[in-house]
Amino acid sequence: MNGLLQRAQVLEEQLRAWRRHFHQNPELAFQEEGTARYLVETLSGLGLRVRDQVGRTGVVGEIGQGDRVVALRADMDALPIQEENEVLYASRTRGAMHACGHDAHMAMLLGAAALLAEKPPAGGRVRFLFQPSEEAVDAEGMSGARRMIEDGAMAGVEAVFGLHVDARLPLGQMRTRPGPFMAAVDPFTATVRGISAHGARPHEGVDPIAIAAQVLNALYAIPSRRISPLEPCIVSVGTIHGGTADNIIPGEVEIRGTIRSFSQEVRMRLREEVQRAFALSETLGGTFSLHIAAGYPVLENDPAMVALLREVAGQVLGQGLPEHAEPDVVSEDFSFLIQAAGRGGAFAWLGAEIAGDRRAHHHPRFDLDERCLPQGAAILAGVAYRYLE
Repeated sequence: MNGLLQRAQVLEEQLRAWRRHFHQNPELAFQEEGTARYLVETLSGLGLRVRDQVGRTGVVGEIGQGDRVVALRADMDALPIQEENEVLYASRTRGAMHACGHDAHMAMLLGAAALLAEKPPAGGRVRFLFQPSEEAVDAEGMSGARRMIEDGAMAGVEAVFGLHVDARLPLGQMRTRPGPFMAAVDPFTATVRGISAHGARPHEGVDPIAIAAQVLNALYAIPSRRISPLEPCIVSVGTIHGGTADNIIPGEVEIRGTIRSFSQEVRMRLREEVQRAFALSETLGGTFSLHIAAGYPVLENDPAMVALLREVAGQVLGQGLPEHAEPDVVSEDFSFLIQAAGRGGAFAWLGAEIAGDRRAHHHPRFDLDERCLPQGAAILAGVAYRYLE
């Protein structure tokens, strides 16, 4: 595996060029058409069999022969953020930016494809999944992973592996864990309705803002008072909208948020408790409507696949890796790919911190140390070799 890293380091200039091309030309969820064209051209040039328009704007490449299939995945979409970095490779698209590292993921997966194309594995096929829309869902609530599965991208896949850069984790480190690794997320949208009135005569109406205040207290008490303290979970409210003027009691208030959990039992219990919290509206004289969307499930890594990934990464990075990283409360639709694979899969965070300058993800100044690119390419190629051979 050390030789694989050396081969990847020879490609480092090309890896940086790929990453910077994607960074300069970001495209939002399910709009990655230019990105897809670039990927098709590049993968075809490497000699891979390529299929586009998978999951709407996704791209699938494949190399090797045989019945056994292992899949490697990178996400493609950018975020609706105006970049604030003053770098030569800054986004050229106003209001869009690769602020989470998906540009690096695509570059690393192209690097893995280049390495594997030089010497295809003898034990089967490697499928490269360039997935759209990890950050968002379409009008039917479907993310890019689900759309690609729907289009057959996971057909016959035994195992799937993925890496996500972490700009807060030092270069040369990786963290993952067997079992539940990233949280399930269920977004909710609710409307609390009352009766509009003059601000000077609130008693003549039913104030939905006053009702919403009590609902919020109930929502925030759910994790600490309705769920066991041994079960990690979160109920967060992200937006509250209501009213048009300072002297008008509005007729309704909209509340939107997310529920996060690490087990199906707690996930279902949280849904019941959120419903119960909003039912306070009726006790206080109002009404409500609530929709809880089925979001991404828990990302549950297969222990055997984690062991394989850790072994390969330890050899590539030249150091031992912690066996049990802490679970992460962020969510990833890679969880759907793991569920669709015959033997599951593994997902990990790869260190990409700029020394002395940790960058926040989903932030206008997000950036990373590009020396992680050959490391990621070597790990992805190595895990494909190791799994098949």
